[in-house]
Amino acid sequence: MDNLESAEGSVGHCSVCGRETELLALPAKPDMSCLECSGDLATADLLIAEIDAATFAGRNTNALVFEFEEISSRLIRRAQSAEQGI
Repeated sequence: MDNLESAEGSVGHCSVCGRETELLALPAKPDMSCLECSGDLATADLLIAEIDAATFAGRNTNALVFEFEEISSRLIRRAQSAEQGI
């Protein structure tokens, strides 16, 4: 792993966007991400659980699905930017 330990925490390249910055580890996730990407990944996980629960209960999921799509799009844009070196 190319991460370096610092006084603030682990520093290295984000597994999503590729930026070199302080990284966070999310529970049950093998890779480490920057604060912005970690927040979106955690929110996406929560939305998936809420969409499943709402679907099971027969409630409308449109707003939850829309929010999930927005977060997913941000993560995809960041990952594509990292691949393109932007």
